[in-house]
Amino acid sequence: MKRVITIIVVIIVVLAAIAYVLNNNKKKNDAKTAYIAEGGGAVAVRIATVEKKVVDLDFSSNGTFAPNQELNFSAENSGRVTKIFVEEGSRVSKGQVLARIDAEILNTDRETAEATYQNAIKDLARYENSFKTGGVTQQQLDQVRLTAENAKLKLQQQQRKLNDANIRSSINGIVNKKMIEVGAVVAPGTQLFELVDISKLKLKVNVNEGQVASLKLGDKITVKSSVFPNDTYSGKVTFIAAKADETLNFPVEIEVTNNINNSLKAGMYGTAIFNFPKQAPSILIPRSSFVGSVSSNQVFVLENNTSKIRKVVAGRILGDNVEILEGLKEGETVITSGQINLAEGTAVSIVK
Repeated sequence: MKRVITIIVVIIVVLAAIAYVLNNNKKKNDAKTAYIAEGGGAVAVRIATVEKKVVDLDFSSNGTFAPNQELNFSAENSGRVTKIFVEEGSRVSKGQVLARIDAEILNTDRETAEATYQNAIKDLARYENSFKTGGVTQQQLDQVRLTAENAKLKLQQQQRKLNDANIRSSINGIVNKKMIEVGAVVAPGTQLFELVDISKLKLKVNVNEGQVASLKLGDKITVKSSVFPNDTYSGKVTFIAAKADETLNFPVEIEVTNNINNSLKAGMYGTAIFNFPKQAPSILIPRSSFVGSVSSNQVFVLENNTSKIRKVVAGRILGDNVEILEGLKEGETVITSGQINLAEGTAVSIVK
């Protein structure tokens, strides 16, 4: 019995919910019908006056600072670390020795290569003299000459390895991380130091399609940091992406010169302020004025309480407004809503 009562209650609740939804939909349809019918049978529309305004292209965009140069320094030879000349936070210059790897084995290899090369040079001299008197063939001389050349290359290779026993910085910067200690045995590819140059930084920001059209490489940009709100830094646009990312924005990089104290750090937030010369006034209309989309280049204008289709040439999209290059004059009236119910010459009434 209880089960039957439960089923009946559930059915009643479901029917009540269906009735509520149907009634709600009827109210929405009645509202739409009243909107269209407002004004004695004419199509109800909203309008906007075509105006000529000064276009403000200035905008700002937030991003994060990245190092101008960043290098994870790796070992090129095997060996034991015998000395380390820098610590984390040390400022280093290009060519400065950071650490030294035991060069005993490298010295031995270099001396062996030197001896091999000297012997090859002597053999080549003897064979050249013998060739002049017919004692050896051209093929034998060429083989000895090739051996001497290979010995020379081997010596240069060993000399380079010996030079690499002194780990030298290849950039000016700061030792951000030290991954080794004295006595550690390293192999080629072992991470030794992370070097970072923040005398200049890159501020990475994203801009939309309307903003990127106004940018070009080399533009001077004002940059501010939320950490130092009273300081202003100078920047220069060094990169503009040729393709939008998945959010339909364009990555832009701005090179920023740090102050003498290198106050700005990589990873801080920054704001790029894009200022442009004052623009001449342009004819602007709301974006919603277009039939379908901006690409249709068609709008309805209001003439004697009727709708007239007008072909226009759209320019820049500036937020909620669109620049009109041809087709409209200042002072005309465009229809901004209700276009779906309009055709050429349809009577309209203005909804205020």
